[in-house]
Amino acid sequence: MANVLIPIAPGCEELEAVTIIDLLRRAEINVTTASLDTGHQVNPVTASRGVVIIPDITLDQAMTQNYDMLVLPGGLPGADHLDNDQRIHKLLKKMATENKYTAAICAAPKILARAKLLEGKSATSYPGVIDKMNLHHTQIKEDAVVCDDKVITSRGPATAMEFALTLIETLCGKEKRNEVAAGLLWVN
Repeated sequence: MANVLIPIAPGCEELEAVTIIDLLRRAEINVTTASLDTGHQVNPVTASRGVVIIPDITLDQAMTQNYDMLVLPGGLPGADHLDNDQRIHKLLKKMATENKYTAAICAAPKILARAKLLEGKSATSYPGVIDKMNLHHTQIKEDAVVCDDKVITSRGPATAMEFALTLIETLCGKEKRNEVAAGLLWVN
């Protein structure tokens, strides 16, 4: 079973975070959500529209475990909080060094860019995020989801379901993606 870490920051886009968590768990992927808290005290996280999410563990605790994929939800100021946390950058670099998957949606692909994970890659994000970063070695696309080797990016709340289904296909194969999609009555 694949292991996925999803850090949850204050001000994250709840539609993206919850959709990703929900769909990956439907695919029987082991999903761990982590707050940006330190130590062992997990505090509830208030997302951008006031939804309260209670993460499983703290990021400090999460950093002691191994994952097959790290997924960053977007939203503001959530993506900024993730970007300003050096533990996130440390995890991203570790994942890249170990040739494991990193994924980000909406405003969060800018974190991948700042961690230098988009160099020589194709990527997408919410309009005005990575396309304004002068990423000379990144091909910016407007597709709903862009997969380039071990990096997967997506546009925003409306693409969260397609993004999550792509993550499922990446980790578990097309048959599992189709099984989860059918249960959702997904039409695409």
